[in-house]
Amino acid sequence: MYSFTNIFQLQADLKKGSITCADIVNDLLAEIKRKAHLNAYLEAFESSALTQAKKIDEKINSNSPLGKLAGVVIAIKDNICYKGHKVSASSKILEGFESLYSATVIEKLLAEDAIIIGRLNCDEFAMGSSNENSAFAKVLNPLNEKCVPGGSSGGAAAAVAANLCHVALGSDTGGSIRQPASFTGTVGLKPTYGRVSRYGLIAYASSFDQIGPITKNVEDAALIMEIISGQDKMDTTSSSQKVSEYSKEIKSDKKFKIAYLKECVEAEGLDSEVKQALVNQLENLKKAGYTVEPVSFPYLEYLVPAYYVLTTAEASSNLSRFDGVHFGYRSSNATDLESVYKKSRSEGFGVEVKRRIMLGTFVLSAGYYDAYYSKAQKVRRLIQNKTFEILKNFDVIVTPSTPGPAFEFGKNSKDPIKMYLEDIFTVQANIAGVPAISVPCGIHTNGLPMGIQLMSNYFEESTLFAISSLMSKY
Repeated sequence: MYSFTNIFQLQADLKKGSITCADIVNDLLAEIKRKAHLNAYLEAFESSALTQAKKIDEKINSNSPLGKLAGVVIAIKDNICYKGHKVSASSKILEGFESLYSATVIEKLLAEDAIIIGRLNCDEFAMGSSNENSAFAKVLNPLNEKCVPGGSSGGAAAAVAANLCHVALGSDTGGSIRQPASFTGTVGLKPTYGRVSRYGLIAYASSFDQIGPITKNVEDAALIMEIISGQDKMDTTSSSQKVSEYSKEIKSDKKFKIAYLKECVEAEGLDSEVKQALVNQLENLKKAGYTVEPVSFPYLEYLVPAYYVLTTAEASSNLSRFDGVHFGYRSSNATDLESVYKKSRSEGFGVEVKRRIMLGTFVLSAGYYDAYYSKAQKVRRLIQNKTFEILKNFDVIVTPSTPGPAFEFGKNSKDPIKMYLEDIFTVQANIAGVPAISVPCGIHTNGLPMGIQLMSNYFEESTLFAISSLMSKY
């Protein structure tokens, strides 16, 4: 089997003729079957992947111009639409549904000769921090199969870590790319809100959701971002801001100013080894001549409550379209219109999705709107303002990616609040709309990886890539 290290080396090997795209895809398909017990894939797109691979091989053999991602095998989270292929958001309510169109990110990847190999398991409708909420069973962490891979993009992170694809695309509403990246020793990026089109992404919370890459290294993440970013007429929230050549701007001689949040480093419940790994990274950066200073962020305890009030409110609205009438699952036990709605949604949605829909409906209801939703919007503004205030004086904000390394299955699943607190360090970037990345920062004594998170100002992904690339040297 071909040993993938990075996209640059892969394409050099393809051009040399030491490997073909068809060989790579066949090897990966065999490996996906061999590691099927991980449950990372819900479906491998064997036919279309091999067709695309052979098409690229013909281009290589005829010396035709190649796309930037020629031969790169990419798997996609099961909430990203790919025309002619099934998509279910890992929910029974959409089981068997075939997409009628492709997401803008898929079209951009295919235009650069990427190969889409399959759809990846995730928490149902991207709601979860452990991948235990999928309607199609949990994903195992390939580094320790007793532990969660993180969520909601757990299948994406597991697939990259287990060498079942070269790159994966996930979605991040409150940490769903960065948290599983931290748990699997991979690199995960949540772009600036509006940097990447959401057209073709099944919505969870529309003012928070973003598509982003999970990769083995920072350089590959930069290249993927360069390709999937940009304005899209199909998504009015996508930005017209010019897309940087991230892959060429990854090296920088600038002596960056780095802030770390005191409250995060001193947070109760932060694993002592995660704290030490973060401190060690900051010390290394100081020794290398970078400015590293602590700053206060007084709103840490409000992040998770504000996030869950706002995202569940948006989810209750977004998920109203799955009603047993228009498309998707319809209960066979229904006897009239009212029972179609009630039974289809009750039977089609899982426990966590129903919990969040009910919570969202509650906070939007008469008498509670001002007490919860309106107040959470004000808290969101406070969090945004404080984040930007810090970023006026610093290039990046550093925190742990997660309170600890990957936890064992069942540890948090019976306590929703405990599970929600797994997002305590990641939700700030989504609330503020700023980009954030998780990169590996050492191995815990239990043998599992730990992650460090960096946040920068709007559209400053280049800064994240430059500092992340620098940190990977230490």
